[in-house]
Amino acid sequence: MEAGGEEAIGVWPWAFAAALSVVGVLGYVADKDEDSKPMLVFLMPAALLLTAGLVYPAIRTALLAFTDKTGTFNGVDNFVWMFTQPEALVTLGNTVVWVVLVPLISTIVGLAYAVFIDKSRGEKVYKMLVFMPMAISFVGAGIIWKFMYAYRGPEQDQIGLINQLIVMFGGEPQQILQNSPWNTLALILVMIWIQTGFAMVVLSAAIKGVATEQLEAAQLDGANPWQRFRNVVVPGIRSSLVVVVTTISIATLKVFDIVRTMTAGNFETSVVANEMYTQAFRSGEPGRGAALALVLFIMVLPIVIYNIRVMNQQKAIR
Repeated sequence: MEAGGEEAIGVWPWAFAAALSVVGVLGYVADKDEDSKPMLVFLMPAALLLTAGLVYPAIRTALLAFTDKTGTFNGVDNFVWMFTQPEALVTLGNTVVWVVLVPLISTIVGLAYAVFIDKSRGEKVYKMLVFMPMAISFVGAGIIWKFMYAYRGPEQDQIGLINQLIVMFGGEPQQILQNSPWNTLALILVMIWIQTGFAMVVLSAAIKGVATEQLEAAQLDGANPWQRFRNVVVPGIRSSLVVVVTTISIATLKVFDIVRTMTAGNFETSVVANEMYTQAFRSGEPGRGAALALVLFIMVLPIVIYNIRVMNQQKAIR
């Protein structure tokens, strides 16, 4: 009971300090701007809830990243483990591959699809078909594709679509989810399948917002379809492209459900979010899990900052 009591007492000073900091920032802003003072009373409850649900857990996680499994301070040992152990390096490498391929391919495919079906007969149906995977949860998508990749021995009938197609064309069935590095690419394909619909819908709406006069003027100047797309459409949808790429990048950095459902991170398929869960709740290493969470936050931060800067530039232009 004594240890639990000490732990409970130790939590509240940090929470109080975080709440006091938020209140202080709001008070400083209100003091600089007379119009903001009446709003301070209304902002205070939201600020306190934000502190309890976001600011304090973030501070607590950052401190936990420098402790071992017993809660004793161990310096940067967790980060040394992360960047020296082969398993951890594979996890970081997989995460980088995910973040490069998923936003890039999803955006390119979604943009190409949006351009080709624009103003075509049956456009709504074509959009619906591509957007449907967005309605499926990541766990549901993982289960669907796990059946798609299902493997049986060479002498048995294949129940997985992919292996059935391989057999039909004279190949040998493959254990797709166990063969590295192809298993990581197989998982990435699931995320691309989901996110392409999001990219297509957003970019299709942006394309329809491009001024028709600009396209007609470019056509009169002798620009071919590719030149009109590159010099008129793409600059006109730049802000939407940034939103799509950054949104998908952040979602990809946090991907957990697909990996956990399909391979549980085995066979060299783990990513940072999955390894964070594994270390904190399966291996009894909350410090390592917190360190991975901190690294994940640092990886997301530049993307968020870049997105904010681009949006501010767009506002300044307008």
